[in-house]
Amino acid sequence: MTEHFLYLLKAGFLGLIEGLTEFIPVSSTAHLLLIGEWIDFSSGSAKVFEVVIQFGSILAVMWIFRERLWKLIRGTLTGDRTEMLFARNLIIAFLPAAVIGAIMISYIKMIFGSPAIFVVTLILGGLIMLWVERKPQYAKELPGQAAPEDDSMASRNATAHSLEEITWKQALVVGFAQCIAMIPGTSRSGATIISGMIAGIQRKTATEFSFFLAMPTMLAATVYDLYRHGSELSSTQAGAIVVGFAMAFLSALVVVRAVLRFVSRHTYRPFAWYRIALGLVVMTWLLAR
Repeated sequence: MTEHFLYLLKAGFLGLIEGLTEFIPVSSTAHLLLIGEWIDFSSGSAKVFEVVIQFGSILAVMWIFRERLWKLIRGTLTGDRTEMLFARNLIIAFLPAAVIGAIMISYIKMIFGSPAIFVVTLILGGLIMLWVERKPQYAKELPGQAAPEDDSMASRNATAHSLEEITWKQALVVGFAQCIAMIPGTSRSGATIISGMIAGIQRKTATEFSFFLAMPTMLAATVYDLYRHGSELSSTQAGAIVVGFAMAFLSALVVVRAVLRFVSRHTYRPFAWYRIALGLVVMTWLLAR
């Protein structure tokens, strides 16, 4: 087994991990960087590999939602009010990360570049998810769950049960939450889904909106990173990106459908406990080094 083949094999494995973790709230970036270090995979100082292969996962979402995506594009071009409002909400949710990311992403990477940040973000994110899922209005969304005896929180129940019902204010909340996900280990999907639920978007709808928001966000991040650092890539690193991209696409095709089925019947608590456990593992690893 040559060294080059082994490098591509590691890249494919990380692509698989990316596809498995991008759309569940456990932080794909944390997994890529931590596992990459554990298996001794060097993607270069610019970390273009980690960003670009994420778009492979996004392409899988675009394929799965291709009919809904085409409806959005066609409706926007033909002046359909419902689709234009949906497109407006996506733009509103996209802009905070686009503006803040362009200005501050280099500083954020510099400040939060240590693996130690994963301990804080993974555990804190897990605790926030547990806190949100304890609220009775979210339990009412799941089949087989009885409504809470105290229904005084009814006014704070989900008001958006479909993508078309999301308001611009809810979209803006999700957009600013996506900015928080620039901190490694936070999880873009976790931040956007949980913030959407807090803002009054039904769990499954918040998940779908997070998927749609990922399309322009990750496309912009991919183009931006390739523009800034594409010339620095060696042929070996470029080959690794191709392999990782393909594996991320294929694994995400399976995961996205599974996630949508899961959230229609279950809470996000298992992912919260997983985050906390992984944070403790990372802390133990850092202390033992």
